[in-house]
Amino acid sequence: MFDRLEDLLVRYEEIMGELREPTVTGNQERFRALMKEQSSLAPVVEAYREYQKCRRDMEDSLAMLDGESDEEMRELLKETLSEGRERAEELERELKILLLPKDPNDDKNVIVEIRAGAGGDEAALFAAQMYRLYVHYAERQRWKVEILGADEIGIGGMKEVNFMVHGQGAYSRLKYESGVHRVQRVPETESGGRIHTSTITVAVMPEVEEIDVVIEEKDIRVDVMRASGNGGQCVNTTDSAVRLTHYPSGIVVYSQTEKSQLQNKAKAFALLRAKLYDIEQQKQHDAEAELRRSQVGTGDRSEKIRTYNFPQGRVTDHRIRLTLYKIDSIMNGEIEELLDSLIAADQAAKLSRLQER
Repeated sequence: MFDRLEDLLVRYEEIMGELREPTVTGNQERFRALMKEQSSLAPVVEAYREYQKCRRDMEDSLAMLDGESDEEMRELLKETLSEGRERAEELERELKILLLPKDPNDDKNVIVEIRAGAGGDEAALFAAQMYRLYVHYAERQRWKVEILGADEIGIGGMKEVNFMVHGQGAYSRLKYESGVHRVQRVPETESGGRIHTSTITVAVMPEVEEIDVVIEEKDIRVDVMRASGNGGQCVNTTDSAVRLTHYPSGIVVYSQTEKSQLQNKAKAFALLRAKLYDIEQQKQHDAEAELRRSQVGTGDRSEKIRTYNFPQGRVTDHRIRLTLYKIDSIMNGEIEELLDSLIAADQAAKLSRLQER
């Protein structure tokens, strides 16, 4: 580990030197690439430098302890040494986590798809509630949300909604939301006061560049039509809505949120690329059985990951057996504790797997 840290420290110093050269600052593409690399290395280098300082301070304290005869001073040095050891151990654990292989998609924007499952109108109402949860969470992170398409029902629910979240590290946080979310509550339409169980499915996909997923013209059909439903003055008077049909996969996507046909087409293609990329990721994921065992949950879209029990005011994440009795704040987008716990569990599982090798 420490050989690798030394190599990263050398590379970091090289980058800092390059960034000071006039020829680099004049080359925007090279400058941006170096800044990105420097930004990714900075947390590791900062932690390693603190670790090195901590070790030096411990050595100094040990040297002073050997030559110190005053008992009060010796106790003070022993206390300093003990604190130094604790901090060094903390930093070593932190460095191991920082050196874990990084998901190449972590810094990407994401496309989120929420679909109502079992439960009819109640599932659609919960899907709309979950959409608002993620919008609130994105606002708390100062991320931007852009809706790609929605199939709404008259009572305020959504059979399906697709939206993009623009923000640094969006995928690294939201990827843990993929799976089946279950809600238990008494529907407003239920006169008998019985608790119903409904489900929705959430899929979180990284935004994919055109070069990452190539879509052949012969494999796609593009249909344009008039948009339906609410959408502004021009929505029903121009052929602005776009539907894409991808023959090989059978995927059909639809976008009508913009007045411009070109904008809707761009959104539809972004969603299609994300779905195709996600299919390939799932195939690869299913093939890597060893990796799958090391992750939090199975990563399967059909896995039940969380239950929201409104009568008891609790939210339970089944992957890490965590229950929080704060359903109101969670439904308002305060999901940091859930996500932090999932990330910590995922990192612990990966560290354990590395140590087994």
